[in-house]
Amino acid sequence: MDRIYETDQEYTECGNSHTLVIEGRNSVIEAFRSGRTIDKVFVLDGCQDGPVRTIVREAKKHGALLSFVSKDRLNQLSQTGKHQGVIAYAAAYDYSEVDDMLALAEERGEAPFLLLLDGIEDPHNLGAIIRTANIAGAHGVIIPKRRAAGLTATVAKTSAGALNYTPVAKVTNLAKTIEELKEKGMWFVCADMDGDLMYDLNLTGPIGVVIGSEGQGVSRLVKEKCDYIAGIPMKGEITSLNASVAGGVLAFEIVRQRLGK
Repeated sequence: MDRIYETDQEYTECGNSHTLVIEGRNSVIEAFRSGRTIDKVFVLDGCQDGPVRTIVREAKKHGALLSFVSKDRLNQLSQTGKHQGVIAYAAAYDYSEVDDMLALAEERGEAPFLLLLDGIEDPHNLGAIIRTANIAGAHGVIIPKRRAAGLTATVAKTSAGALNYTPVAKVTNLAKTIEELKEKGMWFVCADMDGDLMYDLNLTGPIGVVIGSEGQGVSRLVKEKCDYIAGIPMKGEITSLNASVAGGVLAFEIVRQRLGK
């Protein structure tokens, strides 16, 4: 029998907690066809029958991450013992589209203001950034599909309700998304300790703030797409900030400049 259930167990593969887990071939197929957002699918390595080929095709079509694993690994992930060679992780909340964020900015009569996260893997940091985005008046948050936290209950809780109001989009290629948004008139800034002092930069107008991962910062390719590299002044002995804090500092510098203060 197919099973759909919720779990509070932590999974290291996707960094999610309280994730909706779907077990069984028919249930996974129906989840895709019903429009549910699937983040990741685990498939028994070597299994190529009709239903599994359908699941693989749907996963690729919808941009879900595919992992081919051993039977022992599937058994370890399964809570029912009846996974039929397939286990899927579904997002606890629905994702938006980038165009929805631009439409929201237009509806408000404001220049687009977006936060783009380059590999934020800690769900608490993701939730905190979504909360900051909401309070700062940003029109949305963009995250990559790979090597990043998804929209879990932990993220929702940390966001203090902001996830209900702030759109979050998931994209395949962050650098390409930046290029596409540049064609629509947006500018991009990321934080780096070697950048120009953020107070000296003109951060008004349609802008996206790129926040790097907790350990590696902004990746080289994404940084090359940014128009500005902003340095945050630091006076202490420690020379780095938590990703969500750095994003908050830079976001509210944009708020300050938009207010003309």
